[in-house]
Amino acid sequence: MYKCEQQLRSVRTEFVKRVSRPVLNELLDGLLQHTVINQEELESVMVIAERAEMARDLIDMVLRKGTESCSRMINLFVELDQCLCSQLQINSVGVPTKW
Repeated sequence: MYKCEQQLRSVRTEFVKRVSRPVLNELLDGLLQHTVINQEELESVMVIAERAEMARDLIDMVLRKGTESCSRMINLFVELDQCLCSQLQINSVGVPTKW
């Protein structure tokens, strides 16, 4: 398992507990824009009413997609919520956030 996947797995529980809905929405938009997820996947997460369940589905979906997808999610997350990322000790990884 690569560093980015380890980072996401290691913070999964706290991510689910603490990430805000606005950050989740921005993550979804960014992941769609960078083709990490497709429109159907975005819609399947957006219909979930509970914020924690939405976060859980998103992080698990990205983890199943592999290293590059994890890198892109981490970089977007760091851009969107530096404070929470700092608390979770998540750092940007090698893949740039602007493609």
